[in-house]
Order: sequence, then C-alpha cells, then structure tokens
Amino acid sequence: MSDRSGHCICGAVRLHVADFPPEFGACHCETCRRWTGSAFLAATVPPERVHVAGGDHVARFRSSDWAERAWCARCGTNLWYRLTRPGGAYEIPIGLLDDTRGLKFSSEIYVDCRPDCFAYEGTAARATMTRAECFEKFAPSTEE
Repeated sequence: MSDRSGHCICGAVRLHVADFPPEFGACHCETCRRWTGSAFLAATVPPERVHVAGGDHVARFRSSDWAERAWCARCGTNLWYRLTRPGGAYEIPIGLLDDTRGLKFSSEIYVDCRPDCFAYEGTAARATMTRAECFEKFAPSTEE
C-alpha cells in the first residue's frame, strides 16, 4: 500500500489517504449508477486513513439507512460513499486520485443489477456479490 492524494475538479476539496489499498471494486446498484452515470469504481478505506482539506466545500446526502454520499458543493465532483455506522469505511472513487498506477480491479457488487452492456476484462477472477448478499452484509440489523 502507498499513500495517495486526489482532488475534485475545481480543487476546493483535496483528499489524502494513508496506506491506500491496492485493490478497488465496482458497484452496480441503481443509486451508484444514477450518482456516477456508470458503475461506481472505488476503494474501501478505513476512516482513520482519510484526511480531507476543504471540508467546508463538502456537501452530503444520506442515500440510505446506512450510508451517505458526498460531493464538492462548488464543482459537483463526487467525493465518497460512506457507511454511517461508527467506524464506517469510505469508498473513495479511484477517479479522484492523482495517480492510479498499480491498482487492481478485484471485486464487483450488485452484479445482478449490472447492465448487460458492461463487460469488464477478467471478470471471472473477481469476487462478486448480488444485491441480496450486499443487503445481508451491509444493511443495519432491525433487531434491537
């Protein structure tokens, strides 16, 4: 792993991620497709590794019972998806990074929602999860 930096289009929000993971994945859920216009390609990063400069330009929207999405309020660049439970990880879009060399595409979620026209090279080598499997793993429990 190595440290990585990135920023929004206008530069008002800058991210520095310590020990950025070497692998990233794609989400094909309907919300991510609407948010990005395609699949959401991102790496999972623990919150203590993410450092944000220009936080006063960050806008947030709670997009589900368990997550929020953030973007630059000045230029509209998508900044992250984050689980809202304590210690919730960030999903940092790889497109924000200044340097994407060496990253490996390793997983896809909501594969049963993936448009038929999407065909990534080497798909058989990636870990996958369906919509139901994602809800089982990430949705908050309804039990008290």
